[in-house]
Amino acid sequence: MSDADSAAAAEVGEGARDFIRDIVRADLAAGRSESVVTRFPPEPNGYLHIGHAKSMCLNFGVARESGGRCHLRFDDTNPVKEEHEYIEAIEADVRWMGFDWGAHLYHASDHFETLYAWAEHLIQAGLAYVDDLSAEAIREYRGTLTEPGKDSPYRERPAEESLDLFRRMRAGEFPDGARVLRARIDMASGNMNLRDPVIYRILHARHPRTGDAWCIYPTYDFAHGQSDAIEGVTHSLCTLEFEDHRPLYDWLIANLPVPTVPRQYEFARLNLAYTVLSKRRLIQLVEEGHVSGWDDPRMPTLRGLRRRGFPPAAIRDFCKRIGIAKADNLVEVALLEHCARELLNKTAARRMAVLRPLKVVIENYPEGQTETLKAINNPEDPSAGTRQVPFSRELYIEAGDFMEAPPKKFFRLAPGREVRLRYAYFITCREAVKDAAGEVTELRCTYDPTTRGGDAPDGRKVKGTIHWVSAAHAISAEVRLYDHLFTVPVPGKTGDVLDDLNPDSLTVLEACRLEPSLSQAAMGAPVQFERQGYFCPDPDATPERPVFNRTVALRDTWAKIQKKSQKRGG
Repeated sequence: MSDADSAAAAEVGEGARDFIRDIVRADLAAGRSESVVTRFPPEPNGYLHIGHAKSMCLNFGVARESGGRCHLRFDDTNPVKEEHEYIEAIEADVRWMGFDWGAHLYHASDHFETLYAWAEHLIQAGLAYVDDLSAEAIREYRGTLTEPGKDSPYRERPAEESLDLFRRMRAGEFPDGARVLRARIDMASGNMNLRDPVIYRILHARHPRTGDAWCIYPTYDFAHGQSDAIEGVTHSLCTLEFEDHRPLYDWLIANLPVPTVPRQYEFARLNLAYTVLSKRRLIQLVEEGHVSGWDDPRMPTLRGLRRRGFPPAAIRDFCKRIGIAKADNLVEVALLEHCARELLNKTAARRMAVLRPLKVVIENYPEGQTETLKAINNPEDPSAGTRQVPFSRELYIEAGDFMEAPPKKFFRLAPGREVRLRYAYFITCREAVKDAAGEVTELRCTYDPTTRGGDAPDGRKVKGTIHWVSAAHAISAEVRLYDHLFTVPVPGKTGDVLDDLNPDSLTVLEACRLEPSLSQAAMGAPVQFERQGYFCPDPDATPERPVFNRTVALRDTWAKIQKKSQKRGG
């Protein structure tokens, strides 16, 4: 296990207690396992999302805590949907999350020959048969939850005949869908997964790794447990939807000459409010153009979260906080934002940025004069030091920091009112200049030169402090603000998921003014726009046109949720 992997796994596992870890500890204590081997088994038919991050943190974390190892294995059993693009992206995303599989990178396709041989073993043992029924007929014969299934007319096909047909299937004699190989278990079982499940099907499709070597492929259920056994996995940790598949997992392990005996355990998958994590739904969002791609910052993919500016350490912290449980629950997206905010508060450099500019002219400041003022880079980190920001006669402030007729608790700029400019001077608004439509376009102000960078010598106080940028020195930038992709906590609960899309999930501000140091912002480097939120540069940026994405606002919704819960005694 690499240093990065160890550090990340330690972070997610430190002090953690849950039923999965209790099982692992009990297995080690009882001698049922000499060491712990887990696996993270994504299918290479899409990009990883935050639900995969939960599984990743669990599998790598449990392995590290127990002094074992975690494999990365691609369950590449469906070449119709799999692409090298996804394989490369998954490897990169796992590394970005801080984990490393070392020498233990596997693919289900590594085991195709062994899996095929084991399928023949089942046929020869009378535990599998080739079925000629169509897919529709197989579904019909399968029965329902309240009615047992019916035997296929091919269920008693002699083993020799099935073996011959299976070998001819492999040789490519038959078209897609003409025949399948089914396990012979129990068509009357109360568990639908045991009603003679399909374990091989014909697919004349080129595989990303094996090319045209195969035209029959094992199903996920057949490849899953057997790949675990081949690789020496001891604890196969799956999400809860595989609980009903565990009897099939165990049946196959019990009836095949596997070298080791893994055990499957299930935990609740992640359900995140205002989000969909179904791969089918995510593909639909991308292919129908509801988002700009898999890395759209509104997407719950790791690519999207990374582009939006969520640090991997914050995602790991989120996974640690939500824990591992047996029952499904809905997790507030505010918790994920809180984890990012807590981390970024300690690490992000502070800068001033005006997103909706309103011009300010300081009439008693000398024309043509520029001075530099000292600004703090991060009050949470004294070692971050300070920077110099330019100040001049003409500035930009946030339009929302001025009101002509302010309410009682509005302490920012208004006619006749004095406020503090962050790191600079006290200014007083003398006049609001309006256009023909009556909109305020410019403020005429004066400043007190004795208040530079501090308080007034005469002891007078102001209640408001606002940020600003020098008009002559500011850079123009595009800033993208993001909201939930969906308008309801559980999209699609009362209808079509697409009906719940949020039309205001993206707001693009094109005339923002930023302090000049932001022209050098490095890709991926977080920054706090003071009083605005946490942002990061977007890959769409150019030297001539910076683009920033807002990761999270400064307002901490999760802290308020927790405070209310504590008041209720929850």
